[in-house]
Amino acid sequence: SFEECRRRFYKNWYKSKKKAFTKASKKWQDDLGKKEIEKDIAKIKKYCTVIRVLAHTQIKLMKKRQKKAHIMEIQVNGGSIAQKVDWARDHLEKTVPLDDVFAKDEMIDIIGVTKGKGFKGVTSRWHPKKLPRKTHKGLRKVACIGAWHPARVAFSVARAGQKGY
Repeated sequence: SFEECRRRFYKNWYKSKKKAFTKASKKWQDDLGKKEIEKDIAKIKKYCTVIRVLAHTQIKLMKKRQKKAHIMEIQVNGGSIAQKVDWARDHLEKTVPLDDVFAKDEMIDIIGVTKGKGFKGVTSRWHPKKLPRKTHKGLRKVACIGAWHPARVAFSVARAGQKGY
């Protein structure tokens, strides 16, 4: 259902006013809104070069505690831009089975980002050897961050910082 998808836009669903997409969905009711949608789709067909759709999982079918759907942007391939837009329009708010998208043993390209881990020390981030137990001022460090000259730290030396995305 659409509620699963809307939950993704809220931190706390039961306390929220559940207003996500209420104004956008009103466009589909009146004739003026439908004309505006058709105008936007015509612009997409004329100017766009890459067509992507927003898809969400049906998390309720998993029978788990989570009710918030995962959302993913998927590129539509095959055919002209107009055919891609028409396909996306036809499948709007409909379930798309995996068999319609992927063939058995088909090679696919994927794009992804790592899970963010926040600010991490050098041992967690780059996995250098930990220093001996008796080390002064901590042992989860890099022993030597470079020679006296050149008098700066090289980019290739492991340092603490953001781990992941």
